[in-house]
Amino acid sequence: MPNAAPPPFDVEYVTIHGKRRAFIKTGSGPAVLLLHGLACDRTTWDRVIPLLAEKYTVIAPDLLGHGLSDKPRADYTLGGYANGMRDLLTVLGIDKVTVVGHSFGGGVALQFAYQFPERTQRLMLVSSGGLGREVTPLIKLIQAPGWEQTMSVLTLPGVRHLEARALRTLASHGGPLRRYTRDLEEVACIVESWADRRTRFAIRHLVRAVIDWRGQIVTMADRAYLTETMPMAVVWGRDDRVLPVRHASNAAALAPGATVTVLEDSGHFPHRDHPEELARLLDEFVSTTAPSVYSRSRFRRLLRNGSTAKAPLVSVETA
Repeated sequence: MPNAAPPPFDVEYVTIHGKRRAFIKTGSGPAVLLLHGLACDRTTWDRVIPLLAEKYTVIAPDLLGHGLSDKPRADYTLGGYANGMRDLLTVLGIDKVTVVGHSFGGGVALQFAYQFPERTQRLMLVSSGGLGREVTPLIKLIQAPGWEQTMSVLTLPGVRHLEARALRTLASHGGPLRRYTRDLEEVACIVESWADRRTRFAIRHLVRAVIDWRGQIVTMADRAYLTETMPMAVVWGRDDRVLPVRHASNAAALAPGATVTVLEDSGHFPHRDHPEELARLLDEFVSTTAPSVYSRSRFRRLLRNGSTAKAPLVSVETA
């Protein structure tokens, strides 16, 4: 799939349970659902979508509380988000998808596969949550007392613009510090989005549902055996400062034969650093694996017996 400049995408809206949800739907072919991370939105995939749309039907929503979707007082748990994606796909007439989740979106993808295995064909996790406890302290601070008041000051127009400019300037620098600064362009976008009080409210409630002072709360480790028939791929950036790259090796506990690829010269946003490579990996993953076929009787048997298998072997590649 050749490189392409990201075109403008038409944002569509649908109201489900009284809440408006924004999304992009483009391309044709097998369906791929792209789930963004915490405090991001559908635009995080802008460099990847045109590459995938040549061969796939791509659905990229703004999760509730993010982007152009509503930001109500609502259920911001992983289960709530998985239900929301099930409902969105149902409205769009899409029965089965390959789910791709980045960061927090990876946690939603894991939850979606757990709750709706009959609708999940494959699972790709990109610098994903849910694979270990550690997380950057900056995210833990979101639930600290006084965070809302602090952000209300730091996101005032003059202050916010100076912060965003400084972050983007640092992000543009190369050299040995690049591994620490490469993601600051995305951080600048997040800071700008936090000017909206409703967005800050949603993000704070979301973080409280999945993270405490010790780190990530939610893990798929105790239910990993349920995904043993589902193809899984994991992609991580070597220089990830948000979720450590060592979490990629924990994929061994999630799926037999999972493929783990660590991208060099990449941080927490591999799909931004290397969109062509991410699109190639996803295309190769879909093209070389058979979609998962749900069996109720087998799912029942797995639930009754629990996990008895040893951790599977995992293929680890560096790109």
